[in-house]
Amino acid sequence: MLFRLSTALIFAFLLSDVYAQTTREPLFKSFDGTQIHYDVIGQGRPVVLLHGFNNTGEGWKNTPVYKALVDAGFKVITLDLRGNGQSDKPHMLSAYQNDAEVRDVMGLMEQMFIPSFDVVGYSRGSIVAARLLAMDSRKQVSKAVLGGVGLDFTNPNWPRRRDFYEAFAKPGSHPELQAMVENTVKAGADTVALKFQQQAQPYTSPVELASVRIPVLVICGTEDADNGSASELASLLPNATLASVPGTHGAARNTPEFAEKVLDFLKK
Repeated sequence: MLFRLSTALIFAFLLSDVYAQTTREPLFKSFDGTQIHYDVIGQGRPVVLLHGFNNTGEGWKNTPVYKALVDAGFKVITLDLRGNGQSDKPHMLSAYQNDAEVRDVMGLMEQMFIPSFDVVGYSRGSIVAARLLAMDSRKQVSKAVLGGVGLDFTNPNWPRRRDFYEAFAKPGSHPELQAMVENTVKAGADTVALKFQQQAQPYTSPVELASVRIPVLVICGTEDADNGSASELASLLPNATLASVPGTHGAARNTPEFAEKVLDFLKK
């Protein structure tokens, strides 16, 4: 089964938090006019946190890794990827195609006059982060963390991405995902935007990943095989470190071990 019931329950709990935001400010107007909500704390080395599917930047703020980065003096930047949270939610496929989310991140860094930064992704946020690394022709990213992902997203026809898209596009088409869809609706998320996010999800090939020379930490829960093999993903990256922490896909990011390993990696 591609989506476990336990993960669906954790998903519902997290959504109750991340969709409780009430203010959209500050906002960044991206390349196509889409307004992107972001937040910044701290004055040190910039690190951008990219959230997972049907989550928001706010979802990072109750995690040990967020607190650890803030306490260590980093400038921590969170944002709601388009279609999520307090960012605009366009109802057209074209708004999510052609690496729109990556271009949002790049544009925000340009507006903030940040020429160099680190990036930490989790789950779908790591898929966006991997695409960012492949597109980083100006070598702005110094270090990257790919959390909660394995090799599977390098397949442009990844069945899990297709199944998630179909679950939103054709209600009832995937009974194993129905709990996730229902919890998403109850939380007030925009299922049309989420459908298009899955349909246009970035794809980064093994060849592109092999060209990434910066240090990358690939980190996954010991009970997380939702997105394929983390070790196989790490083997594609020339300068990768592989790490594991306790927990399932939904729980690993929230562990103190995850925070410790990410912080140690970024501080080296």
